[in-house]
Amino acid sequence: MAFLQQSSTDGAAARAAVGGTAVADADSVVIAFDAVSKAFVLPRGHDQQELLALDRVSFTIRKNEFTTVVGPSGCGKSTLLRLVAGLTPPSGGRTIYKGHDVTALNTDVGVVTQDSNLFPWLTMLENVEFPLQLRGIGAGERRERSREWISLVGLTGFEHHYPYQLSGGMQKRAAIIRTMIYEPDVILMDEPFGPLDAQTRMLLQHDLLNIWQRDKKTILFITHDLVEAIALSDTVVLMTKRPGQVKDVFHVTLPRPRDVFEIHATPGFDEAYHYLWDHFKTELRERTTAQL
Repeated sequence: MAFLQQSSTDGAAARAAVGGTAVADADSVVIAFDAVSKAFVLPRGHDQQELLALDRVSFTIRKNEFTTVVGPSGCGKSTLLRLVAGLTPPSGGRTIYKGHDVTALNTDVGVVTQDSNLFPWLTMLENVEFPLQLRGIGAGERRERSREWISLVGLTGFEHHYPYQLSGGMQKRAAIIRTMIYEPDVILMDEPFGPLDAQTRMLLQHDLLNIWQRDKKTILFITHDLVEAIALSDTVVLMTKRPGQVKDVFHVTLPRPRDVFEIHATPGFDEAYHYLWDHFKTELRERTTAQL
């Protein structure tokens, strides 16, 4: 597999990275899931039912890497983001961010959700510069920086439009740069392109790769799409059906910069895709069989 390399999936790397064991690249680990489990309590009549979403998940994410998590619906992918963001605590194990357990809201990360979440009463320009305003950046500087980011994603000319006047793709671009503009070290992205049509999706993938190539922020990206995962990622984490466990971790070694519009023609893409699909489809089949 010249363009897709399989990694060990046990928890040793995560524990070594955060537990004091000497490892050559421990300092580069930004996020580590160490045997993380997460159970949710659901009401069921007069009783309560526990739903196990994640079961002893262990893997690490290194600085400046683009890591994608793929897996069947309901396997806990979005829960991983919520754990890093400090929006929910683990039921077991540890979520570690820059060497410290996440025990409260993690304001060091930026989050891009499936919805654009733009403020409808603000123009696109005002939305983009809002995080800088919260940080006390002067009006002139934040306006200049906002216009630079708006130009980067091809939205010049729409600065004074309100969200309802923008297409879905435009809204998503604005949401991404609103997160990027205050320069968080880590970006968490929860299927941000999922609701969009195929053409708009590729355009936004192209924009995202250009932004990432420039700043090399650490990104944890959730998707169902294997093509998207291969096109964007350095590392792909494949989850099992619920309760989610790490089935395998793969390193995508297709050369960068990548052309998302011609990714299918990139040497090694077919090999990488079919290898991932062979692993992924077994989880889909098992999930379907379990529901019958």
